[in-house]
Amino acid sequence: MSTPKVITTNSVLPASSSQKPWSHHLTIDTLYRVLQRTLLSPFIAWIVVLCLRAQVTPPTAPAFVGAVIYAIFLSALFVAQTINHRVAHGLPRTVDSDQEVVLITGGASGLGLLIAQSYAMKGGAVAVLDIREFGGIDEQEGILGEGVCYYRCDVGVRKEVEDVKKRVEKELGTPTIIINCAAARINGAALLDLPVDAFEKTVRTNLMAAFHLYQVFLPGIIAKAENGGTIVTISSVLGQLSPAGLTDYSASKAGLSALHRTMESELREHEQIKMLLVETGQMATPLFDWVRTPSHFFAPVLQPVEVAREIVAAIDSGHGGVLRLPAFAKLVNLYAALPGAIQQVARYVSGIDSAVASGNRNDHRAAKKRRVD
Repeated sequence: MSTPKVITTNSVLPASSSQKPWSHHLTIDTLYRVLQRTLLSPFIAWIVVLCLRAQVTPPTAPAFVGAVIYAIFLSALFVAQTINHRVAHGLPRTVDSDQEVVLITGGASGLGLLIAQSYAMKGGAVAVLDIREFGGIDEQEGILGEGVCYYRCDVGVRKEVEDVKKRVEKELGTPTIIINCAAARINGAALLDLPVDAFEKTVRTNLMAAFHLYQVFLPGIIAKAENGGTIVTISSVLGQLSPAGLTDYSASKAGLSALHRTMESELREHEQIKMLLVETGQMATPLFDWVRTPSHFFAPVLQPVEVAREIVAAIDSGHGGVLRLPAFAKLVNLYAALPGAIQQVARYVSGIDSAVASGNRNDHRAAKKRRVD
């Protein structure tokens, strides 16, 4: 039985990489954003219609008729999407950063740290729950920044979560925005090579911690928050794609997404409590820095600052829903509806089931080379 690969996450973010060629930034996400603001924008489509009229194009001309039909189609699609989101998630809540109390688990590093710093700069009260040990107040403020209150807490332990709840409510008030960023280390081992305690720890950190967090803090939001609140669950598309070598991680993330959706159903009568599920692809954090995506064009590695910006914007909009990044992540529901044979072809072409094994081999070669040197 081989030893599972354990990736530690002591550093906050990976160091800046060397200058990349311009082609590195050409991804399907870049093209998708450009199309959204040009050919797929109903506003641009109507501008084209107005330009044709300004050129005195006859209303019966094929170019004018085609432009009008296309503009009407995009407009109808935009209206349908707006109505669908409104029916599914209700009216947005008003978010005032100065009045919000933001609680973030796993906020002492990576994505959680960036979100915490964003809200601290906005003037909100920010509570970070993490297991990280700081050498003192100076080190803590140097990493977290000013305006962030740190509470050492293992969210996988119910008693610690209950104790820290009393402290947070006494010192900052009832949390109105809860963001679950806590994540376990990656083992990178196949099912038969994965120790029981490693699997249990991953599930406890990724899934049970969320259960404790929501069950302990949610009653306060329901009872005391006048303007409602927002619950944010940071999950992963790997919970649905389930690549080989990530048994514990994929299982825990699938459970986490299911937990969030069940909560959303149970809290539907509380319209002012917004539920935001975030399912991302690979991010450039120490958690996955040893795994190389098979295709940078179709599955680019996300920069944590970009993800943090999208999450904060979604929360501040007051809407609930599902946020998936990058562009390919928006297609995971479509993937699940494909015939099994086509799914297998897609997995083979994408190389998703060989990425972890390839990362393990590369890491082994690098370790061997270091020993030789």
